Amino acid sequence: MAHSVRSYVQEMIHLYSQYADEAYAQWSKNYVRNQFSFLGIRTPERRRLTNQFIKENGLPRKEELHDVIYMLWDLPEREYQKAALDILAKTKKELTTADMPWLSDLILKKSWWDTVDVLSPHIIGYMFSNNRELVLSFADKWIDDENIWLQRSAILYQLYFKSETDEERLFRYIIRRANSDEFFVQKAIGWILREYAKTRPENVISFVANHQLKPLSKREALKHFKDILI
Repeated sequence: MAHSVRSYVQEMIHLYSQYADEAYAQWSKNYVRNQFSFLGIRTPERRRLTNQFIKENGLPRKEELHDVIYMLWDLPEREYQKAALDILAKTKKELTTADMPWLSDLILKKSWWDTVDVLSPHIIGYMFSNNRELVLSFADKWIDDENIWLQRSAILYQLYFKSETDEERLFRYIIRRANSDEFFVQKAIGWILREYAKTRPENVISFVANHQLKPLSKREALKHFKDILI
């Protein structure tokens, strides 16, 4: 990437701002309970623009990646955090264990399901899959943290692990947070169990039958087993 970090991000701002839609921006802001500002670019359009931008400007070099991601994360409009995640998805093979501290910090910055649900299974899950020792340093601590987004990340990082799922750890994490009153934690528990049930249905059904889960978690977990009454 020939540009400096600042000029690289400025180029993206220039491109994105041409496609702003005030009405959709307001709808989007209302949708996330007025927590974030938006340009008003719909997801398919934003992805097209990001691909166009990368084609024209390239991906950040490894040594610039952290600064680009953080500069995008600090911008007020939510589309830039989504762009940062798109860039991370395209550069994740270059990430090393040394990147985990700042990647995990992203979970805590401007936290909401739309960023956490990409970071956890797609980026951090990839890191944990390739560096299993990181699970002890990060996920095992996250599940005990009081921050609900760290809890959700610990639960969801194995979302797409299928037969590679560490079932003992997954069930242990769920039991640890089974009594949570937080919607986003209950929902994460149901989601991961429903997904894992595609690989080990009997194990999930048995787990739900033998543990006290919140109604939302149980309902989500057994969504594809409507004939089962527990």
